[in-house]
Amino acid sequence: MQHSQQIYVAGVDWTGGITSMWNSFTTWVPRFVGFLIVLFIGWIIAKVIGKAVESVLRRVHFERVMERAGMARALERSDYDGPRLVGKIAYYVMLLLVLQVAFGVFGSNPINTVLRSILAWIPRGLVAVAIIVIAAMIARAVRDLVSNTLSSLSYGPMLGTAAGVCIIALGVFAALGQAGIATAVSGPVLTAILATIAGVIIVGVGGGMIRPMQQRWERMLSSAEREVTNVSGTMGNRPVGSGEAYAAGHMHGTQAAEEEARRARQGTTGRPEMPGEGPAGQGGMPGEGTTGEGNPFDPRS
Repeated sequence: MQHSQQIYVAGVDWTGGITSMWNSFTTWVPRFVGFLIVLFIGWIIAKVIGKAVESVLRRVHFERVMERAGMARALERSDYDGPRLVGKIAYYVMLLLVLQVAFGVFGSNPINTVLRSILAWIPRGLVAVAIIVIAAMIARAVRDLVSNTLSSLSYGPMLGTAAGVCIIALGVFAALGQAGIATAVSGPVLTAILATIAGVIIVGVGGGMIRPMQQRWERMLSSAEREVTNVSGTMGNRPVGSGEAYAAGHMHGTQAAEEEARRARQGTTGRPEMPGEGPAGQGGMPGEGTTGEGNPFDPRS
């Protein structure tokens, strides 16, 4: 039986060390070759997928969506437009996946762990980006709606811009929460902002706005009082109970006319008219006023 001769130099087994290093090298080289092959093939696949995504987005006119969301202006000075930017993002996502698979050839290692964490976060990041895009679209629509509705007011555009900024801010905070970025900071900051807005409203309405609100109420009450006075004055042009007064005047006029007619008849006949007697010169029974046969009691008959 042959035994390997061990070489000791200064008490160190050099033969065992060299053998262990050679075994490690012969094990690592095939893994490294596999790593390069996986990386090369994956890089080609990632590049093809990125180009395909960009081409599809250009066919569906994705840049119009970016313009409506108001994000195209942010890319005006950039070398990337909307479709190309999304295509690059898809390319790098695929490249990260390829790197994870490639480094997995070497077994469990810190790089593979980091890449796995990044890939697990990517779906949440995509949802966060979608939230920001949707919030930007809603903010632009609300800004245009408020500005056009209040265009006759001097502060209309300012209110529209403020409404749009508030919606974008809420979208950013929601995106940060979805992505899990600085949740320990974004949550308290959002709470502080909302509390500040509520405090400003309370202090403004309950403190500094008391006097303006009081003046406005006084103007409203004064205007209402003037309206009531005008209505009362309009009704006052017609005397109260004018219907009854008209009826009484009409009756008095009728009685006066009858009295005048009676006096005229007395002056004509020379005697007082008997009650129920008809007009002078008319015969008949008392109370009759028809012209006919003579009255035996009439001296003229």
